[in-house]
Amino acid sequence: MRWSTYISAADGGEHAGMLQGDELYGLRGSASLIELLGDDGAGLSAARDEALNNPFEVLPVASARPLAPIPRPPSIRYFIAFEEHRRNASRGMGHTVDPVWYEIPLFYFTNPAAVRGPADDIPVAPGSQGFDYELEVAAVVGRGGSDLDPRTAEEHIAGYTVMCDWSARDIQRHEMAGNLGPTKGKDTATSFSGFLVTPDELEPHRGGNAYRFEMTASVNGKLYSKGSLADIYWRFGELLAYASRGTTLRPGDIIGSGTVGTGCILELSTMHGTEAYPWLKPGDTVRLEVAELGVIESVIVPGPPVIPLR
Repeated sequence: MRWSTYISAADGGEHAGMLQGDELYGLRGSASLIELLGDDGAGLSAARDEALNNPFEVLPVASARPLAPIPRPPSIRYFIAFEEHRRNASRGMGHTVDPVWYEIPLFYFTNPAAVRGPADDIPVAPGSQGFDYELEVAAVVGRGGSDLDPRTAEEHIAGYTVMCDWSARDIQRHEMAGNLGPTKGKDTATSFSGFLVTPDELEPHRGGNAYRFEMTASVNGKLYSKGSLADIYWRFGELLAYASRGTTLRPGDIIGSGTVGTGCILELSTMHGTEAYPWLKPGDTVRLEVAELGVIESVIVPGPPVIPLR
C-alpha cells in the first residue's frame, strides 16, 4: 500500500489517501494517517478497504496537494548509518571517524515542527552561507514498543519514505565546536516524499542490509549524488532496537537512515572542491529520488535575517 496525507480542494482539510494506479482515494472522516497506525497493519488494511469501497473523493494523483505522510510526527531520530558518508563527512568537518560509530548506531533528535512536504519551498537557515541537502530514507514506526529485539524490530515499521535533512554546514560546524549538537545547523527544515510505502510492497527488492533501491540527487538538473540503500551499515531493525532501548517508540515516530554515501554537498565539495559543488543558494532546484519510494523536489528560497542575541 501507498498512503499519503494531502489537502483536499473539496473541503480544504487534511485527508489520508491511498494510491491505486494513478488515482488517490481519499479517506472519509477526520482520521489522520498517524491514527491508522499502532498495530501490525490491520488499521491500514481496513482503511484501504474503506477508501476503495466508499471514498471521500477520487482524484488524479498529479492534481493532489501532498503533505509529508506524517506531517506532525511525535519525534524524528536522525541516524548516521552509512559508513561511506560517515567517513567522507568526518573528513569534511575536520575530524576522523571515532570507533564508537562501529559499536552503536549514533543519532540525534531533530525538529518535528520543521517538517515539509515533497514540493515545499525550503528557506535557507538564517545566516547560513553553507546550505546543503542530505539524501536519506526514513522508516515510520507503526506499532510502538520498548527494548525491541533487532532481529524482529522491523516488524514495528509501518512503511518507508524519502527524507531530506536540510543542513547549514557553517552553523553546524560552529555550534559543534562546543561539543553539543547539531542543533540550529539542522532544524530549519526536514522534507519527506509524498507517500508512506508499506514493507510488503518492498519485500521483492530485499538486498544487502536493506533494499536494493537506487538513491539519486540532482541540483538544477545536474546529477550530484548516487548511491544504494542496500549499502547501509546499520540495519533498520538495529536502528529501532537502539532507539527503543530504555524508552518507548510511538506510532508515527520517524527513524531516519542518515545520508547515503556521497549524498550531500559536504561530501562532494570535500572530495572535488566547492567550485564543482557549491553550496545551495536561493533559486536552486533540488530533486531527491529513491526508487520505489518517491521524490522530493524543492526550490531553495531566501531565509529570514538573523536577529542578534545581544
